[in-house]
Amino acid sequence: MAEIEHRPSNFIRQIIDKDLQSGLHSTVSTRFPPEPNGYLHIGHAKSICLNFGIAQDYQGTCNLRFDDTNPEKEDIDFVNSIKHDVSWLGFEWNGKERYSSNYFDQLHDYAVELIEKGLAYVDFSAQEKMREMRGTLTQAGTNSPHRDTTPAENVVLFAKMRAGDYKEGECSLRAKIDMSSSFMCMRDPVLYRVKFAHHHQTGDKWCIYPMYDFTHCISDAIEGITHSLCTLEFQDNRRLYDWVIDNISIDCRPRQYEFSRLNLEYSVLSKRKLIQLVEEKRVTGWDDPRMPTLAGLRRRGYTSASVREFCLRIGVTKMDNLVEMSMLEACIRDELNANAPRRMAVLDPLKVIIENYPADQVEWLDAPNHPADDTMGTRKVPFSKELWIEKEDFKEAANKKFKRLVLEKEVRLRNAYFLRAERCDVDENGEVTTVYCTYDASTLGTDPVDGRKAKGVIHWVSAAEGKQAEVRLYDRLFTSANPASEDDFTATINPSSLIVRQGFVEPSLLKADNGDTFQFERTGYFCIDKDSKSDALVINRTVELRDTWAKINQ
Repeated sequence: MAEIEHRPSNFIRQIIDKDLQSGLHSTVSTRFPPEPNGYLHIGHAKSICLNFGIAQDYQGTCNLRFDDTNPEKEDIDFVNSIKHDVSWLGFEWNGKERYSSNYFDQLHDYAVELIEKGLAYVDFSAQEKMREMRGTLTQAGTNSPHRDTTPAENVVLFAKMRAGDYKEGECSLRAKIDMSSSFMCMRDPVLYRVKFAHHHQTGDKWCIYPMYDFTHCISDAIEGITHSLCTLEFQDNRRLYDWVIDNISIDCRPRQYEFSRLNLEYSVLSKRKLIQLVEEKRVTGWDDPRMPTLAGLRRRGYTSASVREFCLRIGVTKMDNLVEMSMLEACIRDELNANAPRRMAVLDPLKVIIENYPADQVEWLDAPNHPADDTMGTRKVPFSKELWIEKEDFKEAANKKFKRLVLEKEVRLRNAYFLRAERCDVDENGEVTTVYCTYDASTLGTDPVDGRKAKGVIHWVSAAEGKQAEVRLYDRLFTSANPASEDDFTATINPSSLIVRQGFVEPSLLKADNGDTFQFERTGYFCIDKDSKSDALVINRTVELRDTWAKINQ
C-alpha cells in the first residue's frame, strides 16, 4: 500500500477520533464504491485517497466494492480499469474486490421484509405520472393509488416482478415513507425496477435490479463499514440511508458522512459529460491525455505520487470550491523537477551546419542525467557537423535581451562547445532555413582562455544521430475555467489543446519505456506514449516548465 505522507486533520478524522475514544467503534472500516460505467477521474482520486488513507492511518480496512446495479451502462472493461487505477495510486483493498451484485439475494430478502412490514409497495404508475405525483420543492407530493395495496398482495406482485411477468417501466417497488416530506428523496423513492439486461457478474439471473440508495446502505451494513464517506450531493439522501437501515433486520449500523467533491478548473468531472466527450469522439478515448481521468493523467505523464500529493494539498472540507489547475500542475512539476532525467529535444527544428567541424566525425559527449543529482549518473550524447536547434533560438539580429544565437555572436551549446553564427540561408518567405556556424574546439566543458562570455546556453540534437519523434503538445481541454457552467460545455473546447510537432530527440530515448518521464531541457516535462514503436517515437508533453497559462490567457 502507498506510503501516505503526514495528513493534516479534518472533520472526518475528528469524527473518527471521537468514535474510537468513546468506544462506539474499536476499529475503522471504509470502502470505495465506484459504479463501473466509466473510467475513474481525478475527483475519484480524492475519494480513494481519503477512504484508503484513513483505513491505513487507523490500521483499519478499506473495501473496493463495485456499485453494479445498472447493467445496461456497465462493462467489465470499466471494472478492470478501476482496479488498475486504484492499484496504480498505490492502494490495496481488503481481501477480494466486492460487488453490490454479491448481495442481490440478501437485498431481495430485505425488500420483501419491508413489503411485509407495510413499508414498501408495488406501484404501476407510469414514470411521468410518478414525477407529477412527487410534487415540487414547495408543494407536497400526492399518494399513489397503489400505495394502500395490502402487504400480502404486494408480496405476490413483487414475486411476479422478479419472475419477469411485467415489462420494463410497467411497475416498480417503492418505499412507503412520506409524500409530504420536505426532502424529495423521502417521497416514496423507488427501490427496485424491472430491467431485462444481462449483468456482467450475475448473467441473466435477475430481471429486477435495486436502486443505488437501497443497495448502498445495506451493502455497507453487510460489510461492517463503520464510516461511509461520500460527496455532498448525497447529503439529503442520508435520511433515506438511515431509514432503510432502521427498518430492516440487520445488526450493523453504519453512518454516512459527506465531504465536498472535487471541482477542477478547465475540466469537467461529470461522468455524463465525460461519456459525451468519448462517444462524440471529441477526444481519442477515456485515456486521452487531455482527459481528467486517471488513465488520461497517467498517459500524459502524471505519477501516482503527484496525484496523491495533489489530494493531500486540497484537503477535505464541506465547502465546494473550484480548485486551480495550476495546483495540480505544480504537484507534477515539483516531482519531475526532482526526479525526471534530463534529455535534449528540438521541437521546431532549424538546421545548423558547423563549417569547421569534420564532416565524418561523431563525438559522444558526457551529459549529466540531472544537474542537481549526481546519483542519476551520465549519458552519452552524439555531436556532429550538422545539428538541429529550435527556430526561436536564432535571430539574424537582436537586442541585448535575446540570450540565444545571433549572427556574429556566440552561445554555449548545452554540454558541448561555444558556437558562433556566421551566416544563414533565407527562403522566399523570409524564413531562415539554415544557419552556418563555427565552433571553438577548446571550449568543451570549459570557458575560452581569452575570457570570452557566451550570450546564453541553448539545447541541440545531432542531425546525424538524432531520432525523429512525433511530439504531442497537450494543453487544457477547455478555454473556460468552469466549462460545466456553460450552456454548452463542448463549445468551450480549446482548439489548441493538442498541437502535433515533428521534432528530433537524442537517441538515448529509443531505450525508454512507455510512460517514462523526462525533462526536455528548456522546454518542459514529457513522457513516452503507448503509441510509440521501436522506430517511431511518440512523446507527450506532461506540463510546461512554468505555468504560462494565466499570463497568456489574461
